[in-house]
Order: sequence, then C-alpha cells, then structure tokens
Amino acid sequence: MMLHIPGVLQREQVTAIRARMEEAPEWVDGRESVGSQGARVKRNRQLKDGSALSVELGQVVSQALMNNPLFFSSVLPLRILAPYFNAYGGGEHYGLHVDGAIRPQRGGLAPLRADVSTTVFLSDPDDYEGGELVVVDAYGTHEVKLPAGDAIVYPSGSVHQVLPVTRGERVASFLWTQSMVRDDAKRAMLFELDTNIQKLRAAHGETEAVVGITGHYHNLLRMWAET
Repeated sequence: MMLHIPGVLQREQVTAIRARMEEAPEWVDGRESVGSQGARVKRNRQLKDGSALSVELGQVVSQALMNNPLFFSSVLPLRILAPYFNAYGGGEHYGLHVDGAIRPQRGGLAPLRADVSTTVFLSDPDDYEGGELVVVDAYGTHEVKLPAGDAIVYPSGSVHQVLPVTRGERVASFLWTQSMVRDDAKRAMLFELDTNIQKLRAAHGETEAVVGITGHYHNLLRMWAET
C-alpha cells in the first residue's frame, strides 16, 4: 500500500531542519548506507549517520511521524529506524533497487525488519527538476513528488528509484519501520477498516454498530500483530 501523508512536518519545522542541514560538515557519499546492489546504482549525498546533527534532526522527524494519526494507522509501527537525510543535485540519482529486508540499528540495538519505507520531503517540487520517487508495484508505476513536509509510505519490498535531479536540489529524510503487522495486504485491510470506522463514528457517534465493528478491528489486530 502506498499512501501520501500530508503535513507531517510544519513549514516552520522544515525551514529549521533545512537551515541546520546547510550548516552541516558531515555530508558523506550516500553509498555508505547500502549494500553491494544499491552501491552500483546510488549517487547522492547524506548526512553522516550517527552524527550529532543527524541524531538531532532524526528525533524531530521520528516524533512528528509517531504523532501523526494517519502514519500510525497505516503503518502500525512497532519499531522505527533512526531517520537518514539525503540530497540529490547535479544529475545525482538512485537507480532501480529494493531496500534490504534487515536494517542494523545504532547503539547495539537489535536489527530491524524493514516492512515500510518512508520518505519525508524537505524540498518543494518547484525547487528542483527531476528527482521523482518512482515506485513499481502490482498496480503499475507511480511517480511521487510532494510538497516539503509531506511524506509517502510504501512497502519496503517494492522496486523503486529516484530519478536524476537536473536542476536545483532535492532534500529529504528517509527511514524504515518494522510494523506490528508484517504483511502489507493485512495492513492495508486494517487501515481501510480503521478509516471507515472513523467516518462512521464522526457521522453517527459511538453507536452499537460502530462499537461492534471496532471490536472486529481490534480482534484482527490481536490475531495478526507481532509485539
């Protein structure tokens, strides 16, 4: 399931993050965070993973995502990997690839299973040309280029790429989440059910039917969740 989540970060937060990133001396080759497959097709720059600045800004992004009801409902996060920050310009790109299934964590924490990938855009579409996130799934090929502060979530097992940036600079944060429900189809079913429960509750209040359907949602979650 792909989902656009608007307004994860407020404009003031985006501006503050970008200002801090412009001060950073810790930009490194983006190939430092990928395996051999990704290294052959990845050409971009990243804030150095684990640097004080990366940790500081990552906490802002992580907290904003975890406080976002749409992110929580669609992803059902169990563990979230510390966010990375990258930049593309001057033809930089990331060719077709699949994200690794298991991601190491800093600080001796247990590795994380990557179920859901998230990109939080930190540049507006008019700031650059090219740079679309292209995700290929069973329903076709989808190009994504969102306003600064908005996020896109999609299954980590999807084949995807970032097209070359031919003007300006594309800046973003990206991360992986281990979901309580690892199967994408089951997560999508739960998200649709939760969305419709919220609509029914808004229209009719806490009726007996709404309570009953809510019970089915939680029983399915109880059946499928891993904690």
